[in-house]
Amino acid sequence: MHKKSTLLKAALLGLAFVTSTSAFAQNTITGSETLTTAIPILTVAPDARSAALGDAGVALTPDANASFWNPAKLGFVDQDVAVSLSHSPWLRNIVDDMSLSYLSGYKRLTETSALSVSMMYFDLGEIQFIDENRQIGPNFNPKEYTFSVAYGQALSEYLSLGIGARFIHSNLAGNVQVSGGPSNVESKPGNTAAVDVGIYYNRDISQNTNLAVAGSISNIGGKLSYTNAEQKDFLPTNLKVGTAVKYEMDAFNSLTFTVDANKLLVPSPGADSTQSVISAIFSSFGDAQGGASEEFKEVNFSGGIEYWYNDLFAARAGYFYENPTKGNRKFLSVGLGLRYQKFGIDAAYLIPNEQNNPLAQTLRFSLMFNLE
Repeated sequence: MHKKSTLLKAALLGLAFVTSTSAFAQNTITGSETLTTAIPILTVAPDARSAALGDAGVALTPDANASFWNPAKLGFVDQDVAVSLSHSPWLRNIVDDMSLSYLSGYKRLTETSALSVSMMYFDLGEIQFIDENRQIGPNFNPKEYTFSVAYGQALSEYLSLGIGARFIHSNLAGNVQVSGGPSNVESKPGNTAAVDVGIYYNRDISQNTNLAVAGSISNIGGKLSYTNAEQKDFLPTNLKVGTAVKYEMDAFNSLTFTVDANKLLVPSPGADSTQSVISAIFSSFGDAQGGASEEFKEVNFSGGIEYWYNDLFAARAGYFYENPTKGNRKFLSVGLGLRYQKFGIDAAYLIPNEQNNPLAQTLRFSLMFNLE
């Protein structure tokens, strides 16, 4: 089967959410400076709360989705058991059969530690194979999923550490023969594993103000291959650092301001892509051809404001910024949240800066259950 067009469609569907249409075209045609990795969905906020805050979350107060952002936050959870289910129809302006789903929860083991389990499922919809003679072949449903476990432990009243492990499966074309070139190459699903590490510091700095500072490195794992060839792709190993300041205005009203900075710890365009994962992590801070100024361009910024009334109703707004030469994602996000006793619901809506962006009208929904 001739798979080039099919694989391109699968790649486009999988990558459209991390680049604008123009940025993707530059990367594939003119060789822009956009960093690319396997499984880019691993860097996208799966839950509606953080999605409404511009995809910021490394230092937010912990909830059932804490382990995705920073496993160290599990050391400060305040419920015995919490579960969250999130869902988002994906690229609604382009296709109607793609979606991202995320199930996560934790169990507190002691007053200062908790264990979390989670699953992410990315359904890329249905594609149809076409052979080298342009004959219609069978349909196929590309998909990616992960299974994760994480543990967080508070070391003191203010500081905690965390670690997580993740199995990753990506099946974009099944087991087929790709024709072309000097030999046929067999396509296959990709499997690998990764770990996360995190730190979280949380302290009241005045009677009505709390400061949190946090950092994590996620998806430190083996490269992924979709063929029997030697070429392998890096996972989106990602450094997140951020802060969150919560201000209690009175007994009923509070505001939280949060900011995150993210940098992919993978080789810059033009750097050595054959190096090891650990070598790439360290060299990624200085391998950009444009020097320090280009390294800074590889940092994405996200932030938002969260308002709570009496821990019952929340309103959120945020913004995400990526340098134009590195993907050009720029979008505003808004959202609402409700809590009643042990039940909660969050919703988020994404508003891109430019018209006809494939990210337009992206919605996320999260249901939460807190059990004492």
